[in-house]
Amino acid sequence: MFKNYLTKQNVAIFLAILFHFSGVIGILFSSNKDWFIANTPLNLVLMTLLLLWTQPNKNVFFFAFFIITYLVGMGVEMIGVNTGKLFGNYHYGMVMGTKLNGVPYLIGLTWFTIIYCSGVLLSTINDWVDEKTALMDIKIKSWLQLGSFVLDGALLTTMFDYYLEPVAIKLQYWTWKNNIIPNYNYICWFGISALLLLIFKKMEFNKNNQFAIHLLVIQFLFFIALQIYMK
Repeated sequence: MFKNYLTKQNVAIFLAILFHFSGVIGILFSSNKDWFIANTPLNLVLMTLLLLWTQPNKNVFFFAFFIITYLVGMGVEMIGVNTGKLFGNYHYGMVMGTKLNGVPYLIGLTWFTIIYCSGVLLSTINDWVDEKTALMDIKIKSWLQLGSFVLDGALLTTMFDYYLEPVAIKLQYWTWKNNIIPNYNYICWFGISALLLLIFKKMEFNKNNQFAIHLLVIQFLFFIALQIYMK
Protein backbone atom coordinates (compact mmCIF):
# COMPACT_ATOMS: atom_id res chain seq x y z
CA MET A 1 0.00 0.00 0.00
CA PHE A 2 2.89 2.35 0.81
CA LYS A 3 4.17 1.85 -2.74
CA ASN A 4 1.00 3.48 -4.07
CA TYR A 5 2.22 6.78 -2.66
CA LEU A 6 5.70 6.52 -4.20
CA THR A 7 4.69 8.15 -7.47
CA LYS A 8 6.84 10.62 -9.38
CA GLN A 9 4.50 13.43 -8.41
CA ASN A 10 4.51 12.63 -4.68
CA VAL A 11 8.27 12.12 -4.50
CA ALA A 12 8.87 15.40 -6.34
CA ILE A 13 6.43 17.31 -4.12
CA PHE A 14 8.05 15.86 -0.98
CA LEU A 15 11.53 16.91 -2.14
CA ALA A 16 10.35 20.40 -3.07
CA ILE A 17 8.72 20.91 0.32
CA LEU A 18 11.77 19.47 2.11
CA PHE A 19 14.28 21.69 0.32
CA HIS A 20 12.26 24.90 0.55
CA PHE A 21 11.20 24.37 4.16
CA SER A 22 14.79 23.57 5.11
CA GLY A 23 15.85 26.71 3.26
CA VAL A 24 13.43 28.91 5.19
CA ILE A 25 14.50 27.43 8.53
CA GLY A 26 18.18 27.60 7.63
CA ILE A 27 18.09 31.18 6.37
CA LEU A 28 15.89 32.57 9.15
CA PHE A 29 17.04 30.65 12.22
CA SER A 30 20.32 28.84 11.54
CA SER A 31 23.81 30.06 12.32
CA ASN A 32 24.74 28.55 8.93
CA LYS A 33 22.61 31.01 6.97
CA ASP A 34 25.39 31.67 4.45
CA TRP A 35 25.67 27.94 3.68
CA PHE A 36 21.98 27.70 2.84
CA ILE A 37 22.18 30.79 0.62
CA ALA A 38 25.31 29.48 -1.12
CA ASN A 39 23.43 26.28 -2.04
CA THR A 40 20.71 28.16 -3.93
CA PRO A 41 22.09 26.82 -7.27
CA LEU A 42 21.61 23.25 -6.04
CA ASN A 43 17.97 23.97 -5.27
CA LEU A 44 17.36 25.60 -8.66
CA VAL A 45 18.93 22.71 -10.57
CA LEU A 46 17.07 20.08 -8.53
CA MET A 47 13.67 21.77 -9.03
CA THR A 48 14.29 21.99 -12.78
CA LEU A 49 15.27 18.31 -12.93
CA LEU A 50 12.13 17.39 -10.98
CA LEU A 51 9.99 19.34 -13.46
CA LEU A 52 11.63 17.52 -16.36
CA TRP A 53 11.23 14.18 -14.55
CA THR A 54 7.54 14.66 -13.78
CA GLN A 55 6.60 16.04 -17.19
CA PRO A 56 4.26 13.42 -18.73
CA ASN A 57 4.66 12.27 -22.32
CA LYS A 58 7.73 14.36 -23.07
CA ASN A 59 8.03 15.20 -26.77
CA VAL A 60 10.04 17.44 -29.06
CA PHE A 61 7.74 20.42 -28.46
CA PHE A 62 8.26 20.25 -24.71
CA PHE A 63 12.05 20.24 -25.08
CA ALA A 64 11.80 22.98 -27.71
CA PHE A 65 9.84 25.11 -25.23
CA PHE A 66 12.47 24.43 -22.56
CA ILE A 67 15.26 25.54 -24.89
CA ILE A 68 13.37 28.61 -26.16
CA THR A 69 12.50 29.76 -22.65
CA TYR A 70 16.04 29.23 -21.43
CA LEU A 71 17.60 31.13 -24.35
CA VAL A 72 15.08 33.98 -24.22
CA GLY A 73 15.55 34.27 -20.46
CA MET A 74 19.33 34.42 -20.79
CA GLY A 75 19.12 36.80 -23.73
CA VAL A 76 16.84 39.39 -22.13
CA GLU A 77 18.87 39.27 -18.92
CA MET A 78 22.09 39.93 -20.84
CA ILE A 79 20.47 42.93 -22.48
CA GLY A 80 19.24 44.11 -19.10
CA VAL A 81 22.53 43.69 -17.24
CA ASN A 82 24.75 45.14 -19.97
CA THR A 83 22.57 47.97 -21.29
CA GLY A 84 19.83 48.69 -18.75
CA LYS A 85 17.34 48.80 -21.63
CA LEU A 86 15.37 45.91 -20.13
CA PHE A 87 14.34 45.73 -16.47
CA GLY A 88 16.58 48.62 -15.37
CA ASN A 89 20.07 49.02 -13.92
CA TYR A 90 21.14 45.95 -11.96
CA HIS A 91 23.89 43.37 -11.73
CA TYR A 92 24.21 39.83 -10.42
CA GLY A 93 26.22 38.79 -7.39
CA MET A 94 28.18 35.56 -6.97
CA VAL A 95 25.47 33.47 -5.26
CA MET A 96 23.92 32.24 -8.52
CA GLY A 97 27.18 30.83 -9.83
CA THR A 98 29.12 31.05 -13.10
CA LYS A 99 28.09 33.81 -15.49
CA LEU A 100 27.93 34.44 -19.22
CA ASN A 101 28.17 38.15 -20.12
CA GLY A 102 27.26 39.04 -16.55
CA VAL A 103 24.29 36.66 -16.29
CA PRO A 104 24.44 33.38 -14.33
CA TYR A 105 23.70 30.32 -16.45
CA LEU A 106 21.10 29.29 -13.86
CA ILE A 107 18.91 32.33 -14.59
CA GLY A 108 17.68 30.64 -17.75
CA LEU A 109 16.44 27.75 -15.58
CA THR A 110 14.65 30.24 -13.34
CA TRP A 111 12.80 31.69 -16.32
CA PHE A 112 11.78 28.22 -17.47
CA THR A 113 10.54 27.22 -14.00
CA ILE A 114 8.41 30.33 -13.48
CA ILE A 115 6.92 30.38 -16.99
CA TYR A 116 6.32 26.64 -17.19
CA CYS A 117 4.73 26.35 -13.73
CA SER A 118 2.51 29.39 -14.35
CA GLY A 119 1.50 28.02 -17.75
CA VAL A 120 0.57 24.64 -16.28
CA LEU A 121 -1.53 26.29 -13.57
CA LEU A 122 -3.39 28.49 -16.08
CA SER A 123 -3.91 25.50 -18.40
CA THR A 124 -5.45 23.54 -15.54
CA ILE A 125 -7.77 26.42 -14.68
CA ASN A 126 -8.73 26.87 -18.34
CA ASP A 127 -9.53 23.16 -18.70
CA TRP A 128 -11.76 23.39 -15.63
CA VAL A 129 -13.53 26.47 -17.03
CA ASP A 130 -14.00 24.75 -20.41
CA GLU A 131 -15.56 21.75 -18.69
CA LYS A 132 -17.99 23.89 -16.69
CA THR A 133 -18.98 26.13 -19.60
CA ALA A 134 -19.53 23.06 -21.80
CA LEU A 135 -21.99 21.69 -19.24
CA MET A 136 -23.85 25.01 -19.41
CA ASP A 137 -23.71 24.98 -23.21
CA ILE A 138 -21.65 28.18 -23.24
CA LYS A 139 -18.94 28.60 -25.86
CA ILE A 140 -16.12 31.05 -25.22
CA LYS A 141 -14.40 32.44 -28.31
CA SER A 142 -10.91 31.09 -28.89
CA TRP A 143 -9.30 34.55 -29.10
CA LEU A 144 -10.78 35.47 -25.74
CA GLN A 145 -9.49 32.24 -24.18
CA LEU A 146 -6.02 32.85 -25.58
CA GLY A 147 -5.98 36.49 -24.47
CA SER A 148 -7.14 35.58 -20.99
CA PHE A 149 -4.51 32.85 -20.71
CA VAL A 150 -1.64 35.11 -21.76
CA LEU A 151 -2.67 38.15 -19.70
CA ASP A 152 -3.57 36.21 -16.56
CA GLY A 153 -0.37 34.19 -16.82
CA ALA A 154 1.76 37.31 -17.30
CA LEU A 155 0.12 38.90 -14.25
CA LEU A 156 0.88 35.77 -12.24
CA THR A 157 4.56 35.69 -13.23
CA THR A 158 4.91 39.42 -12.57
CA MET A 159 3.36 38.94 -9.13
CA PHE A 160 5.87 36.17 -8.50
CA ASP A 161 8.72 38.52 -9.38
CA TYR A 162 7.21 41.17 -7.09
CA TYR A 163 7.58 38.83 -4.10
CA LEU A 164 10.94 37.51 -5.30
CA GLU A 165 12.73 40.84 -5.79
CA PRO A 166 13.07 42.09 -2.17
CA VAL A 167 14.23 38.66 -0.99
CA ALA A 168 16.68 38.27 -3.88
CA ILE A 169 18.28 41.59 -2.94
CA LYS A 170 18.67 40.57 0.71
CA LEU A 171 20.14 37.21 -0.33
CA GLN A 172 22.50 39.06 -2.70
CA TYR A 173 21.31 37.25 -5.81
CA TRP A 174 21.41 40.60 -7.60
CA THR A 175 21.59 44.30 -6.79
CA TRP A 176 19.67 47.29 -8.17
CA LYS A 177 21.15 50.72 -8.70
CA ASN A 178 20.52 52.82 -5.57
CA ASN A 179 18.68 49.76 -4.12
CA ILE A 180 15.51 50.83 -5.96
CA ILE A 181 13.46 48.31 -7.92
CA PRO A 182 12.04 50.28 -10.87
CA ASN A 183 8.48 49.79 -12.09
CA TYR A 184 10.05 49.28 -15.51
CA ASN A 185 11.31 45.93 -14.24
CA TYR A 186 7.75 44.68 -13.72
CA ILE A 187 6.63 46.07 -17.09
CA CYS A 188 9.38 44.09 -18.80
CA TRP A 189 8.54 40.98 -16.79
CA PHE A 190 4.92 41.25 -17.88
CA GLY A 191 5.72 41.73 -21.56
CA ILE A 192 8.36 39.01 -21.84
CA SER A 193 6.28 36.57 -19.79
CA ALA A 194 3.27 37.21 -22.03
CA LEU A 195 5.34 36.34 -25.11
CA LEU A 196 6.70 33.14 -23.56
CA LEU A 197 3.26 32.11 -22.31
CA LEU A 198 1.88 32.60 -25.82
CA ILE A 199 4.55 30.19 -27.06
CA PHE A 200 3.66 27.81 -24.20
CA LYS A 201 0.00 27.90 -25.21
CA LYS A 202 0.68 27.31 -28.89
CA MET A 203 3.14 24.44 -28.48
CA GLU A 204 1.59 21.00 -28.44
CA PHE A 205 2.78 19.05 -25.43
CA ASN A 206 1.13 17.62 -22.32
CA LYS A 207 0.44 20.44 -19.86
CA ASN A 208 -0.94 18.33 -17.01
CA ASN A 209 1.83 18.32 -14.42
CA GLN A 210 0.52 18.60 -10.88
CA PHE A 211 4.01 18.93 -9.45
CA ALA A 212 4.49 22.16 -11.41
CA ILE A 213 1.44 23.66 -9.69
CA HIS A 214 2.63 22.53 -6.27
CA LEU A 215 6.12 23.91 -6.93
CA LEU A 216 4.74 27.32 -7.90
CA VAL A 217 2.74 27.49 -4.66
CA ILE A 218 5.73 26.25 -2.61
CA GLN A 219 8.03 28.88 -4.11
CA PHE A 220 5.44 31.62 -3.60
CA LEU A 221 5.19 30.68 0.09
CA PHE A 222 8.98 30.43 0.34
CA PHE A 223 9.60 33.98 -0.86
CA ILE A 224 6.63 35.44 1.03
CA ALA A 225 7.89 33.88 4.27
CA LEU A 226 11.39 35.24 3.74
CA GLN A 227 10.05 38.66 2.77
CA ILE A 228 8.01 38.86 5.98
CA TYR A 229 10.49 37.46 8.49
CA MET A 230 13.95 38.02 7.05
CA LYS A 231 15.87 40.89 8.66
